[in-house]
Amino acid sequence: MQKQKTLAKSFSLEGKGLHTGLDIHITFNPAPENHGYKIKRIDLEDTPVIDALAENVIGTQRGTVISKNGIQISTIEHAMAALYAFEIDNCLIEVDAPEFPILDGSSFYFTQSIKESGVIEQNAPKDYYIVKQKIEVKDEETGSSLIIVPDDNFSVHTLISFDSPVLSNQFATLNDLSEFADQISSSRTFVFVREVEMLLKNNLIKGGDLDNAIVIYDKKIAQEDLNALADKMNIPHKNINELGYINNKPLVYDNEPARHKLIDVIGDLALIGKPIKGRIIATRPGHKINNQLAKLIRKDIKLNEIQAPVYNPNTPPVMDINRIKDLLPHRYPFLLVDKIIELGGERIVGVKNVTVNEPFFQGHFPQEPVMPGVLLVEAMAQTGGLLVLNSVDEPERYSTYFMKIDGVKFRQMVVPGDTLFFRLELLAPIRRGISSMKGHVFVGEKLVCEAEFMAQIVKNK
Repeated sequence: MQKQKTLAKSFSLEGKGLHTGLDIHITFNPAPENHGYKIKRIDLEDTPVIDALAENVIGTQRGTVISKNGIQISTIEHAMAALYAFEIDNCLIEVDAPEFPILDGSSFYFTQSIKESGVIEQNAPKDYYIVKQKIEVKDEETGSSLIIVPDDNFSVHTLISFDSPVLSNQFATLNDLSEFADQISSSRTFVFVREVEMLLKNNLIKGGDLDNAIVIYDKKIAQEDLNALADKMNIPHKNINELGYINNKPLVYDNEPARHKLIDVIGDLALIGKPIKGRIIATRPGHKINNQLAKLIRKDIKLNEIQAPVYNPNTPPVMDINRIKDLLPHRYPFLLVDKIIELGGERIVGVKNVTVNEPFFQGHFPQEPVMPGVLLVEAMAQTGGLLVLNSVDEPERYSTYFMKIDGVKFRQMVVPGDTLFFRLELLAPIRRGISSMKGHVFVGEKLVCEAEFMAQIVKNK
């Protein structure tokens, strides 16, 4: 089972803000389990903290802006992409300005600092967002679209297209997060000369220069206008007939703009708050449409706070019925777990196939058979008992006794033909033989029952 991760130690960076031009200091700190990404404005009174989540995004013009209670932070996407690429789940970021430093316009320095700091594994299991069906967002006006489809891993394919003789069509692909540091992270942001005047008029890119952005001159303008822009950007004058890239260092890759858009996609989708298992196909992506997909996923996460387990019937079980009988004292007609398909230190997933031949259907509404709710709770308890027994040596010598059941909710009937999935997780480490667990029962993608349990494990054999 994959565990959550955080930084091994803190690290700090400093640089100019792209839009404010301020000298900015930023520190990335380790954070506890289930903390997520949070950003603290240490330059303000009371040092307010903002959760780096898609629902807090309030702006997507030339960068991603999040806000809470009137406090905002912008240009966060390059740092978020680096954290996500290193599979870091928990991090507290402290910054002394309303935006992150732009550095060289890529994720390179964030990536290098994470490498130097190191990443450590925590005890809590990772909670993936598992894509189970195609999700698509489109912008008919711009032709932009993002599609995410089921996959066992995370990958991104980006295609960019501009009406430009210098930058027309490019694509870039990330097949695995391990490729990010060496193949993607150093790709810089880019801007067209024709956009610069508008950005300057909107009081943006005060900290922009040829060290932190690729400037693309692809459509001729008057020489005096080009000279005026060059003066504002503190760069040498350029002949209006020389179309192409304007930058202090050569392109890192021929398709550097497409690779940078891939950074933006990852950084914006990092704001769903969970690692993703799915494949993303991004056509003409931008912060606006990236955030639309992120918000759609966040909405799905809120509606389905606990995702149903993924079940492949061709995969051998972790425990079959014979092993379950070795560990549990229950027998017909009260052994209610057929097999275990996932088992880790803090989580277990069990399966039961409900057939019309179950003995309780003879008396529990034989004309309208419904599985008794108390047996759903009992089946959860048996699955939880196997999780607790997994924590000790010689589990055959122990028994699990349940002491308390709270918060029981029944959301849907269970009938013959249903396949039940029991997912139980420890709420806290087992201490002195006492454990607390949260259980959920699913039929397909639907949650049918949930409860919290307290149990005691006793060595009695």
